[in-house]
Amino acid sequence: MTRAGDDDAAPTTLAAERALVATGCRVAAARGLVDGILGHLSLRVDDDRLLIRCRSDDDAGVAFTRAADIRLIRLDGSPGAAGELDGYRVPNELPIHVETLRADPGRRAVAHLHPPAVVAADLAGIALRPIYGAYDIPGAGLARGGVPVYPRAVLIRTTELAEEMVAAMRGRPVVICRGHGIVSAATSVQHAVLQAISLDRLAQLSLRVRAAGGTLREIDEADWADLPDLGAGFAVDAAWRHEVARAQPS
Repeated sequence: MTRAGDDDAAPTTLAAERALVATGCRVAAARGLVDGILGHLSLRVDDDRLLIRCRSDDDAGVAFTRAADIRLIRLDGSPGAAGELDGYRVPNELPIHVETLRADPGRRAVAHLHPPAVVAADLAGIALRPIYGAYDIPGAGLARGGVPVYPRAVLIRTTELAEEMVAAMRGRPVVICRGHGIVSAATSVQHAVLQAISLDRLAQLSLRVRAAGGTLREIDEADWADLPDLGAGFAVDAAWRHEVARAQPS
């Protein structure tokens, strides 16, 4: 990770990264993980700065995020370069991103989203567990050992609240914020969003099984040996190409 310096005056060099974060926002919206103007993604670019979806007076919602809506800011919320916050406002919940990234140097991207199925399942007392296997191998692995829950339904807009949330996360890649949404952290924007999609899929299936009168049971421990890691080329790259194509307007 490099430190901010002479490149402060040239934020346009991050054009590809801005486009990626904007695409991540649109993919999340296309999957129903956010609605309206709420929810945001970030990507850390160096020790002091990150790119994050910010809101402007003409904001049309997360589903219509433009690369121009992704602004470069410092971890304290100040502009990361001249003019970066002209006409834009940093999300109130910036501490979610800052403290989640600070907790693990390996994390580069954070998605804070509001998937209704995940919120509903948690409020119904349904713990998200690996109830299926090959149906979604990355999703099953994500839930193995349980999905942590931050039990406060608050707006996480202070460092103290964000630190509480990170503690509840227990080093896991995702956490459910009760009555609020989720946080997904990963090494890339693609992986952070795909994790959120898998968590939402698991919540939807769990709700459907319960609604049908079924009992949620974890897959057999012996089955894990035949649920291999298929590699990033399949689990991330191919899945991301599909999600991007799916989110494109017709």
